[in-house]
Amino acid sequence: MAIRSILINVADVSRSVDFYTHFLAAEVVGDTTSDHAVLDVVSATVELRRIDEAQPSTWAADDLQRGFRHIGFKVAKVDPLVAVLKAGGVPFHLDPLNAEGGVRITFFFDPDGTLLELVEGDLQYYAITDARGVAAERALGVPERPRFDHVAVTVKNFAATQGFYGPFGFTHIGTINQPNDPRGFRINYLKGGDTVLEVFTYDADKRGRTPQLDAAGFVCARLTAAPSVEHGVRVDTAADGSHVYADADGFAYSVV
Repeated sequence: MAIRSILINVADVSRSVDFYTHFLAAEVVGDTTSDHAVLDVVSATVELRRIDEAQPSTWAADDLQRGFRHIGFKVAKVDPLVAVLKAGGVPFHLDPLNAEGGVRITFFFDPDGTLLELVEGDLQYYAITDARGVAAERALGVPERPRFDHVAVTVKNFAATQGFYGPFGFTHIGTINQPNDPRGFRINYLKGGDTVLEVFTYDADKRGRTPQLDAAGFVCARLTAAPSVEHGVRVDTAADGSHVYADADGFAYSVV
């Protein structure tokens, strides 16, 4: 079981297709219309749906806001891709840096404000809880083109999140501490198939957010799950008719 797809609301499908194919080497799947497109990003797909008269987004680029944080892609090298992104005028949230866990990362925004991350290198976990899972992750190797790797979420309680997503097939493989962050920051990794939920926890106070299906940007992750899996709170129905749910931290998902 895994993250099968990411649904993103966009103002202009053609513009977003150009962005993802040019900067992230995504490949178009099937027919593209002015309303909808599907892009292959190696281990999952990105679904783009046009939204008219989008409501103002309540998402904030502050990791103390619970729920969705960003979408991460594994790459062979961060800096050459950053040079292309910057030459194209793409807005950045964080310039490239060497991060905890022995990886090089950078953050930038897609045309509709979805925060994206590039990650270079294999994570060196502070604590490994599933050696087979870590070995399987590393066996994926260096991608020839950017590969969807993870969705990051901020949660109130990691144990509760682990318990919730366990029936979906996600297992805890490791932890990275952030000793220089005064907010008491830790990252735990829940692996499902070739994809990951990157789970942020903080000792500092966090605030909630109600999921939005009518704003531009990230809408939900599409997860594979057995029919017997217990769901969170049903939020609404997406444009394609799928039911969208939210977990206790307001992270939105649907099941395929």
